This record gives sequence, C-alpha cells and structure tokens, in this order.
Amino acid sequence: MRKLSTAIAFILLATTLSAKAVKTVTITGTEQMKWDVATIEAKPGEQIHVVLKAAGSMPKAAMAHNFVLLKAGVNAQDVATAAMTARETDFIPASMKDKIIANTTLAGGGETVEVTFKAPMKPGTYPYLCTFPGHFAVGMKGELVVK
Repeated sequence: MRKLSTAIAFILLATTLSAKAVKTVTITGTEQMKWDVATIEAKPGEQIHVVLKAAGSMPKAAMAHNFVLLKAGVNAQDVATAAMTARETDFIPASMKDKIIANTTLAGGGETVEVTFKAPMKPGTYPYLCTFPGHFAVGMKGELVVK
C-alpha cells in the first residue's frame, strides 16, 4: 500500500511540475487589426500555450483573427498572400503547411481560440501573423524570440 501511495504522489508531483512548465501567453486581436503582444520570448523547447482573444462586434466573415507561427526564415508575406484564397481552411494555405510550426483556427469578435506548441530548439526569431486577408499588411504580426 505504501508503494502505491508513493507512486501516486510521484505522478501528482510530475503532473503539477509539467503543468507549471507551460508558458501561457494571451494575445488580443482587435478590429483595428492590431495585436497587443508583438513579441513572445521563450527558451528552446519550452511549452507555449497561446490564447488568442478576438475583440470586437463585426461578423466573423468580415473580421476574424488567427495566430500562425512560422518556421525561421519563412517569408511571412508569402504565407499571407497564399492565405488569401484559403477561406475554407481558416486562411491556412495547404501549400504552406510545411512552413508553419503552430496555428489556431479563426476567432470572431468575442471568441477565444488556443494552441499549445513546443518552442523550437534552435535559438532565433520566428515570425507569427494573422492570415485573415489584409491583416498582415496592416501590421498584425509579431515575433517569437527563442533564446
């Protein structure tokens, strides 16, 4: 019985420690097509949980946001351009999937979407953007800085 309770205590401790190891970042996207978080800092391999909140009252078809994290060196403009015709996949272009580390679905006004991912092991700067048409062009972009 003692071995069983020790094992359970160990599992509970490990679960608690791993839950604390996840870094949560909340980002709000507005109808002015701006993020309130333009830089996320992380350690190599750190678990990141991004919570994207869409503020506003416009219909989702007219104004929505997503979070799309790209691999290092990927041209965000190329992804944004390809996304313009990918409405059926929440503006995540199938032709660019190999360039994306993580992404959310679209969030309309008042909605929240989330994604959890592991930061790249290689230190560097990784761009993120909203791929809803036109949003990247007016500044809905940021950087994950791994160091």
